Amino acid sequence: MSKHKARKDHIHASNPMTQKKEYPVLKSHTKRNILYALAAGTAVVIAFGIFAPQKRPSEPGSSYAMQPAAAQFTSARLLASDAPFFGFGRISMAAGKVSHRYSIRNTAMTPLTITKIYTSCMCTAATLVTRSATKGPFGMAGHGGLPSVSERLAPGELAQVDVVFDPAAHGPAGVGPTDRVVTIMNDAGLALELRFNAMVTP
Repeated sequence: MSKHKARKDHIHASNPMTQKKEYPVLKSHTKRNILYALAAGTAVVIAFGIFAPQKRPSEPGSSYAMQPAAAQFTSARLLASDAPFFGFGRISMAAGKVSHRYSIRNTAMTPLTITKIYTSCMCTAATLVTRSATKGPFGMAGHGGLPSVSERLAPGELAQVDVVFDPAAHGPAGVGPTDRVVTIMNDAGLALELRFNAMVTP
């Protein structure tokens, strides 16, 4: 046998031995990594199962936190409306005044008194209608003063606010989009805002 052939046989004989030596080591490492991954995944699932149910719906920051509805009683002395916004859409100055009635409610557990009602513009007037009285109309603050309202509402009692808007009050300058606010104050110093908008045409 020549030296060249012997060297070639030696090379071919040594490669399988090297592969047999390294392959089980690699296989062992792969198995160990898979086991670690499975163990870590199981730990995460168990931890989630233990801690997730402990979150209460009323926790601050929870997406399930309860929000007070207008019909619910609260400790705060609040007036609320189920529909505090109204859109008139397109209205014409030539067609004259438009109106809308809002419903409001005392959501507190105790009686409260409506003390002031005023509007954001002289083109808007608001009238309060309760079981016992009709008061108003009330206009913009600074235009003739704000008369006192002093209308008491029992817990859960409903009232209405009739709002009248005159699109011609500003003349040609009033054409275009309009947004107005009616503010209702109570004796706790808290305000309820009723809003409307309109697209005014000539």
